[in-house]
Amino acid sequence: MAILIDPEEALPPSNKSALKQFIRAGRRLGIDVSLITKRDESRLAEFDALFIRETTSLDHHTYRMARRAEHEGLVVIDDPRSILRCTNKVYLHELLGAKGVPTPGGILLHRDDLKRLPEKTAGLQFPMVLKVPDGAFSRGVVKITSADQLPAEASHLFESSALLLLQEWLPTEFDWRIGVLDGKVLFASRYYMARGHWQIYDHSRGKTRSGGFTTHDPKEAPKAVVRAALKATRLIGDGLYGVDIKQIGDRVVVIEVNDNPNLDAGIEDVVLGRDLYTKVMEVFLARMDARRYQAS
Repeated sequence: MAILIDPEEALPPSNKSALKQFIRAGRRLGIDVSLITKRDESRLAEFDALFIRETTSLDHHTYRMARRAEHEGLVVIDDPRSILRCTNKVYLHELLGAKGVPTPGGILLHRDDLKRLPEKTAGLQFPMVLKVPDGAFSRGVVKITSADQLPAEASHLFESSALLLLQEWLPTEFDWRIGVLDGKVLFASRYYMARGHWQIYDHSRGKTRSGGFTTHDPKEAPKAVVRAALKATRLIGDGLYGVDIKQIGDRVVVIEVNDNPNLDAGIEDVVLGRDLYTKVMEVFLARMDARRYQAS
């Protein structure tokens, strides 16, 4: 198995300790695990599986390598379809809404809508949240406190995107992150908002700050939260996902589905410990065995 990483990434999906745990878990199961970087793209055919532990994006080598690996017959997580579906918040908003998964209320804005924003947003209650389709780590997300602020912020974000998503603002102390792998819950964490800020990540002071966390036995997570997470991921695929959910009273709302969720030592593994890494590797092993059986 190859694990794709970027040694220089500031906020990688798995820290160094977690990567070591994946390697150890693989070895316990008889899987030879190698860390690779984008420079190793030409070697992908040497492997049976690719595990992407680098932040994914469509216009990026992660997506290209996922497609190439899948074409070569490797087991791939994150697979190209999951990357395609999860990295576009506009697509997710439409998909989840069409299938009855609860999401924040909101509307799509096209670049042409700039000239008629008052008409387009009539009746909306501010504050609201304005998002680019492919933002990550709280980037490309702006809180709009009034209709007067919207034209300037929308104009700025439209410079890099033809579509924007304007959604209701749902302030909470924390977001649930439900990790799902192969259709089963892997972990349940609470990610708290950065101190004095309305998002988990705060980039406003020139240096990225984040809030705290707690990780829980999935059985302790609210059943409605877990149900919403599983329903959302079934629409995406059978890979590894992190579903961000807000709970306001009895209301449960799926904010987004991430195709490349963090699996960090000391955070998401607090409950399962090394079993978390083993569970991931067991899914890879089962899929690799299935591929070999089909090929024989």
